[in-house]
Amino acid sequence: MEPFGRPDAAEMRAYADELRATFTRLHQEAPALHEKARAVQVTEKSRDGLISATVGPRGDLIRLDIDPRVYRRPDSRELADSITETVHRAAEKARERVVELFEPLIPAEQMAAHLDGDLERVLDQMAGRMLGKG
Repeated sequence: MEPFGRPDAAEMRAYADELRATFTRLHQEAPALHEKARAVQVTEKSRDGLISATVGPRGDLIRLDIDPRVYRRPDSRELADSITETVHRAAEKARERVVELFEPLIPAEQMAAHLDGDLERVLDQMAGRMLGKG
């Protein structure tokens, strides 16, 4: 490594080779992984078991089931909070499953940053790799 943290030509070449190999693997394997990711569905139950929420890979609500026993306690705020919390837990698990699917090709933290739409974190990770810090 050169002074001031600047990579030398060999390090840059090695990183470029690594990027090329990763791109080739992505090009070959990503379509199948993408199909698997699109098929992800996660179902979670509320803590009391009266709410069941199924979400897709982006956390989009696919199905919501409410046990009729929920009406024994007619508290609309509690019901709304329980639904929201259950859907959020299901969405987080779906996100984790998508990250796991792509982990053989994309580091988990990088994939998570992409899914979060955190461009700054993605660019910081790439810069760190280019500079030999990750």
